[in-house]
Amino acid sequence: MIRRLFPHPWLSATLIVTWMLLVNQPALGSLVFAVILGIVIPLLVAPYWPGQTQLRSPLRLAAYVLLVIGDIVRANVAVAKIVLFYRTDDIHSAWIAVPIELTSPEAISMLAGTITLTPGTVVTDVSACGRVLLVHCLHAPDPDAVRDEIKARYEARLKRIFA
Repeated sequence: MIRRLFPHPWLSATLIVTWMLLVNQPALGSLVFAVILGIVIPLLVAPYWPGQTQLRSPLRLAAYVLLVIGDIVRANVAVAKIVLFYRTDDIHSAWIAVPIELTSPEAISMLAGTITLTPGTVVTDVSACGRVLLVHCLHAPDPDAVRDEIKARYEARLKRIFA
């Protein structure tokens, strides 16, 4: 019964928490509406999301989120330095194809989101086979180093987080 009502419990919990944060008022009506959203939305998307990705370690996911937040802060400083102090001729933008080994759509989405959230980089495309991300970097004097850093810093961690 519970599994039928909550086909994707992590999505339900995320929707409830997100709604309560957006409303910013701990009222009973807001909580009831958040629970309704947490039940209805996963039920509506369940036919299109047949598999259930398993998290191997929620603690590793929390550590990953903290790592990404730190990287976002550092990247903001780096982008500000590039924009304020680099001449246009000294900025080396690059398109980088990043081959990935992740198979879970959720893990691939999280990797793409992580790259896009980090200032100075954006994922612009995913190959049809889902095995390559096309990333644009604001400043990448060594594109191979950027690719290797994405794979080592983010993809390796996501492989350990998702089953």
